[in-house]
Amino acid sequence: MTSYVLAGGIGHGTAERLVVAATMAPSKHDVQAWRFRVRPGLIEVRADPARLRSRNDPQGRRLHLSCGAALVNLRLAAAQLGREPVLRLLPDRSLPALLATVRLTGPHRTSALERRLYAVTLRAAPVPEPYTGDLPPAAVRNELVEAARLEGADLHFTGDGGPAILSTRGDGPAEWLRAGQALQRVLLTGVAGTTRIPFRYEIIDAADREGLLDHGKVPQALLTPEF
Repeated sequence: MTSYVLAGGIGHGTAERLVVAATMAPSKHDVQAWRFRVRPGLIEVRADPARLRSRNDPQGRRLHLSCGAALVNLRLAAAQLGREPVLRLLPDRSLPALLATVRLTGPHRTSALERRLYAVTLRAAPVPEPYTGDLPPAAVRNELVEAARLEGADLHFTGDGGPAILSTRGDGPAEWLRAGQALQRVLLTGVAGTTRIPFRYEIIDAADREGLLDHGKVPQALLTPEF
């Protein structure tokens, strides 16, 4: 059996355990549409070919959102090892099923927030304290907006207590992966925060985007606090 070593001294066995840890929790994004493959020097994140272009998802947008969520789990798991995950999206457009590669470098100083977010990924059914407000407090909204921004997306809260809108600056496979990462980080942050607000979400179809946001911002998902 070939013994692979990733950048930063992570051995093949450790990398496989990292992948397992990243995929332990049930997917919040409809299906587990991803496949991880450990290669010399990196981990490949691939789409399940059977789901890459399905009848219900002809462009593969929902699949990319789902795989983006898995990338967040993988990166959080890498952080627990004290390694810096270097992410490259869509490294080879001639191979549409190959969505991203992750190299583990280091060292990485794991933050308290990363530990809290990672703990949420390991909970099959987190039960947060009930939330009964019309809108999350301003401090919580700011935290969630920042969570989306860190993944290259924007989160917009409407003033009337309606759903928050997650958007990107473009609308292609790379943007869908970023939106999936942002969506996952926002969902995890909502549960891991001090107020503990879980969100339900809905993917926005292309036909329903008109008028939701200013030109140049592409709505990808709606998020609503669960009361």
